[in-house]
Amino acid sequence: MSTQPQLIRGLGIWGAGSIVTGTIIGTGIFLVPSSIARQVDSVGLVFLVWIVGGLLSLAGALSYAELGAAMPQAGGEYVFLRRAYGPLWGYLYGWEAFVIGKTGSIATIATAFALFLGYFFSALHEEMLRLPLGFATWSLTGAQVISLSAIIGLTVINYLGVILGGAVQTVFTVMKVAIILTLAALAFVLGHAAPSAFEPFFAAPKGVGTFSAFGVALVAALWAYDGWNNLTMVGEEVRDPERNIPRALIFGTLGVMLVYLFVNAAYFYILPLATVQGTERVAQEMARSFLGEWGGIIITLGALISTFATLNAAILSGARIPYAMARDRLFFRFMAQVHPLHRTPAKALLLQAIFSCVLILIFGNSRDAFDKLFTYTIFGLWLFYGMTTASVLVLRRTQPDLPRPYRTLGYPWVPAAFVVVAAVFILNIAYNSPMETGLGLLFMAAGLPLYWFWQRRAPTQP
Repeated sequence: MSTQPQLIRGLGIWGAGSIVTGTIIGTGIFLVPSSIARQVDSVGLVFLVWIVGGLLSLAGALSYAELGAAMPQAGGEYVFLRRAYGPLWGYLYGWEAFVIGKTGSIATIATAFALFLGYFFSALHEEMLRLPLGFATWSLTGAQVISLSAIIGLTVINYLGVILGGAVQTVFTVMKVAIILTLAALAFVLGHAAPSAFEPFFAAPKGVGTFSAFGVALVAALWAYDGWNNLTMVGEEVRDPERNIPRALIFGTLGVMLVYLFVNAAYFYILPLATVQGTERVAQEMARSFLGEWGGIIITLGALISTFATLNAAILSGARIPYAMARDRLFFRFMAQVHPLHRTPAKALLLQAIFSCVLILIFGNSRDAFDKLFTYTIFGLWLFYGMTTASVLVLRRTQPDLPRPYRTLGYPWVPAAFVVVAAVFILNIAYNSPMETGLGLLFMAAGLPLYWFWQRRAPTQP
């Protein structure tokens, strides 16, 4: 019996559901509708894109629900991939997630938070410090300081306990959903319908085939739905995980889909299709139409709260991956230490924060470079999404006696459909972004020497 401090099951159904909902609803609903509308050229196809994207995400959530209920341990995909394919694939996922995937996501979300705050304080984008480095010049802006502060502050909160981190997640998730739904409802009550509301409902996209345009638009929608998988990373800290993990994943993903459809209905009730296509700030345009300047302020506050909740969920869940790897002796051993008082993976949280902050300091002043860095992770992200969902099929065959409190609804067609979509998605990424895909694979391969080093010292595990 281990005498070391262990993680505690401090997340109930509300905390678990808030991680799902709060991670998915980030900046996407504020930004993505415009790009989807430009691709498909009709309101009906916009809604169809959101529905198909939601159903595909639900297929992934249904599959992950079986895995999370059967193996409610810290680490999520790391645990599932290790069980289905062996330690190498679990390690490669965890390595990619820690080195750039999760830490890059945290840095990106924190940067978005600072950008939204810049709506109120334009001076944030001015340089505070400039240092010549010989071959280049490094500078620091107020926006970077805000991003760093957000990461550090939320890391401290999650350091102090999963119950506190879960409570923060629940409060801010409820706040942001309430703001989004209230503004959408007010659009129908106080706003005036556009003369061409919901028109054209169906029309062939201009210039390209309908199928091609729909596929490009679907990529944007899937980005807006991304994040439903994060709950399984904290499976070891969810109370009654056999019931709460499937419930949170399924109903959380369904709830987000309904929110997205309702908000889009409000957009197209108030704004003509051409306006939605022509602005990057659809939510602000909609709110200003019936609330004036206050509408833009309220929407920006909603975006700040939304981004803050998403950042908290990313920090809370992300640290559990290196913690799980270290516990299996496939990462730095100190990362497996649990704080004796707060019962959190304290050192994993701190090192995750350091890596994320370094990314902001290096790339936070070069938006193009930062975006390019983050695109390196997309190929690996969807590769592991597909492999993890496929592990439902693999484990049913190789480990039929594994206790499964929840079994995927629609098996085997539901996980198979998601795997096919993931395969098409990663092939499309590889075709359209070969350099980024290659560099992403190099990032993963760079971890192989360390894997062989750690694997030689790891105890034999089933």
